[in-house]
Formats: sequence, structure tokens, C-alpha cells
Amino acid sequence: MENASHVSSFTFIAFGDMGNNKYIYFAVTLIGYLFIISVNSCFILLIILQKSLHEPMYICLCNLFMNALLGTASFYPSFLYHLLSDTQVISYGFCYTQICVMYTYIMGEMTILTAMAYDRYVAIYLPLKYNTVMSCTKLYRLLLAVWIYPVVMVSFAFIFSVSVPLCGNQINKLYCHNWDVLKLSCVDTTVHNILGFLVYALFIPLFSFIVYSYIKILIVCHKSSKEHNRKALQTCLPHLISLISFYATVLSEIILSRLNPKNVSNIVRTITSLELLIVPPLLNPIIYCLILPEIRKRVVKTFRGKQIGPKVTIPNGTRH
Repeated sequence: MENASHVSSFTFIAFGDMGNNKYIYFAVTLIGYLFIISVNSCFILLIILQKSLHEPMYICLCNLFMNALLGTASFYPSFLYHLLSDTQVISYGFCYTQICVMYTYIMGEMTILTAMAYDRYVAIYLPLKYNTVMSCTKLYRLLLAVWIYPVVMVSFAFIFSVSVPLCGNQINKLYCHNWDVLKLSCVDTTVHNILGFLVYALFIPLFSFIVYSYIKILIVCHKSSKEHNRKALQTCLPHLISLISFYATVLSEIILSRLNPKNVSNIVRTITSLELLIVPPLLNPIIYCLILPEIRKRVVKTFRGKQIGPKVTIPNGTRH
């Protein structure tokens, strides 16, 4: 407990001695980050500027892209700086800022994907009530809840984390992670670990609703025509891919960081810890552009300068 109050910075020991390879890692990371910024920003502007895309599904999608920019901004600039730095040191305050922003991004991804599942559920299962249920007022209230929930949960976790006295300052990761910081505690952190699992457990109702909504969607599709099923699949497929990729990366991160299996190499641990900051921000805009026809048409029109023919809107918000 003697040095508990004197931890003013942390050192990332996962960087190790990369030699001249750090310049290669820097170039690849910089290109990847610029691509993430460019593609997510382009789709955000596209949705904002195109009035035909001012619908619940695309507005939720815009929030998903904004969340990707938030999460990556908490990691990539710091990571790029530390790649070229002789010492990978981060201040106490910035470390906890990084933790808060990154956890807000992860929880925000979950709540936004849940809101998108709700939108698809109403559009396909209750098409005649879609305009009433997903009105502008109700949509903005939903989005407000989507952003408030992560902020409240992260604030709650932050209060408990900063109260823990620390006796070390070496983090075996490439960024600040709450669980790795708690490992440096001078005192028993059992209560904090339980609280951490409870925070994760609060996602169970969200996941349960997503499963419920897709069961209802499958029931409707089973009773509907092939044309209706095709349109439903077209709007649900990118959302399902986003869900699967997100949950897979979160689950692998929880298993490796919390359960700490001994037969996993440090390289695998490092790659797994970065998946949440690489896969969703890169994958989401690509799959939505490739699968959603309205997004694809607008992208083609932007780059080719060609006029897109008239579109027909059906009650559930899907276009063909």
C-alpha cells in the first residue's frame, strides 16, 4: 500500500522491442486508420445529406458509423504515437479517459445494434404499424437511450475503478484496459470483478431481445412469399453479420482477459484484444454498402455522377 497513491503513469510492456519493424507497423496502422476514418465519415455524410436516407434504419446506421469513429479515436492516435516513441508511457488521467471512451464504444455498439434489431422487427413483423412505432419522435428517444445507457454504465464502472489503490504501473496490453489496470491493485478486487461481470450481464436482456426479434422475423418469413423473404433477408443480413462479428470479438476478448487460458500465446492475445477496434469499424461500412441497394446506389451515383432511377418505397421501410 506504500506506493498506492504515487502511480501517475502506466507503461505498456506488450510493445516489447520491435526494432525497425515498428515503422512497418506504423505505416500499416496509419493506412488502416485513415481508411476507417474515410469510409465511416463518407457514409455518415451520405446519410446526412441524402434526404431519401432519412429513415430509421439508415439513421441508426449513421449512429453505428459515428460510434466506430469514437472507438477508434480512443486507440489509434495513441497507438501510432507509442509505435514511434522510445518509451510507451501513458499518463494516469489519459489512461482512464481511454478506458472510458473505449468501453462507451463497446457498449454503444451493443445498444445501437439492439435498436437496429428493433427497427427490423417492427418493419417486418409489424409493417402496418411501422410509421407509428418508428416515428421521428420515438426514434430520437430510442437513440437518446442508446447513447445514455453506455455513458451511465461506464460512469458507474469508472467510479469504482478509480477508487482502487494501485501498486504497479505496467500493463501487458497495447492500450489501457480496465481489467489489466485492476490487476495492479494493492487490495482484493473480488467485489470489482463481480461488478464487472454484472455490467456484462446487463447485456443479456439486450441479446435476448435480439434473439426474440429474429425468431419473430423468421416466423413471418416462413409464412410469406419468396419476394418478401428476399427483401427481408437483404435488410437483415448485414445486421446479422455485424452482430455475429461483434459478439464473436467481445466473447473472445472476455475469455482471454478474464479466464486467462495458459495455452494461448501472447501474439494471439494481442490480436484478439485489437479485434474490436479493427473488425467492426472496417467490416460494417463494407457489408452495408455491398448488401443494402439504396446505400450502394448512392455510392455509385456519388463516384460516377450518374442519376439513379426512381425508387419504390414499401410500408416496412425497405426499398426495391
